[in-house]
Amino acid sequence: MAPRQAPTIRQRRFGAELRRLRDAIGMSAPVAAERLGADRTMISNIESGRFGISEERLRRLASIYECDDSELIDALAAMTGGRSKGWWDEYRGKIPPDFLDVAELEHHATSLRTLQTAHVPGLFQTEDHARALFDLFVPALPRLEVELRIAHRLTRHAVVANEPGVPYVGLVHEAALRMRIGGRKVARAQLDHLLEESERPNIRLLVIPFTAEGFPMAGDTMMYVSAASPHLDTVEVDSPLGAVFFDAPAQLANFRRRLDLVEQVALNPNESRDLILGIAGEL
Repeated sequence: MAPRQAPTIRQRRFGAELRRLRDAIGMSAPVAAERLGADRTMISNIESGRFGISEERLRRLASIYECDDSELIDALAAMTGGRSKGWWDEYRGKIPPDFLDVAELEHHATSLRTLQTAHVPGLFQTEDHARALFDLFVPALPRLEVELRIAHRLTRHAVVANEPGVPYVGLVHEAALRMRIGGRKVARAQLDHLLEESERPNIRLLVIPFTAEGFPMAGDTMMYVSAASPHLDTVEVDSPLGAVFFDAPAQLANFRRRLDLVEQVALNPNESRDLILGIAGEL
């Protein structure tokens, strides 16, 4: 099997969890490889995401690592095997790789929680809104890349729109809703679309009002991706240089706690809808 030249975040996430299991029993990579009956470099290549592994070998490794968490083992097993590509792979080499990593994580998520303080959630952006955002880039993006980014962003919407739809909780600051990206008409259409999406049974949209007296991660944009096993959850945080991903247990617990605290200062779904309606009525 040829090594992967650029493993995705999900592939590296798989390897990182296997390394945590190995470290938990204090076993070296060469010893693990010997017990697996594999080349001594195989374990390090799997843990870096450069090599895949079959389900059979995954379950053998779990036994070698004395892991008896059946939920985690099954979740890891589901990440092994075939080489089928996702819809996002058609954009590989055409838009930034972290865009593709986000789409892949969303596709395999069991639930999503996001926080936006300056932008409408990407999963619910209209085409005109997304185009207006990408047109604000300095220096300007090539026109073809703008169109590719828009198409990619609109396609991501399927994870919450297709039945039954991934459970989603979106925390959005009032400031993001009041920004008139693209002008009044585009902004009004975006708010109308957000209201329509908020009626889906799998979606809870919660607005953080200007009256909230501070909250954790104020100014941040982040996404918490829940997996089939909590051990495999991942957090993505936006930065000026692109997406940053976190998966250490302590980090995940910290982000969950922060999101819980933000929810406490947010309006409930009905109050949030009323506020959005009010903002839309001003346009």
